[in-house]
Amino acid sequence: MLVRRADGVTVEPVTSEGAEGVTIQWLINEGDPGAEHFVMRRFEVVPGGHTPLHTHPWEHEVYVLAGRGVVATPDGDHAIAPGDVVLVAPRDVHQFRCTGDETLQFLCLIPAPESCG
Repeated sequence: MLVRRADGVTVEPVTSEGAEGVTIQWLINEGDPGAEHFVMRRFEVVPGGHTPLHTHPWEHEVYVLAGRGVVATPDGDHAIAPGDVVLVAPRDVHQFRCTGDETLQFLCLIPAPESCG
């Protein structure tokens, strides 16, 4: 079993093309003992910031912790707020944007990279 404090995990800027004002923490990563199938990440997006508009062949699940924002899709924007959950299906084009005055914070779970094919 692994137990750690999230505030002890390194916060890194997201440097992917198209990202602006986004940081990531790899709370549980494939290098952690027993974490063979899933990875847990915490994202923070500052007001006006956003993740890249992107897609990938795996699903991921999101739980919004704080702030307000939208998940942008080709079908339109979907408002998100604390307590909301989002399932991004494989190959869904998506982007998370902070639309409020406080930082948007969310957990994001994905398959471990080896599971992504």
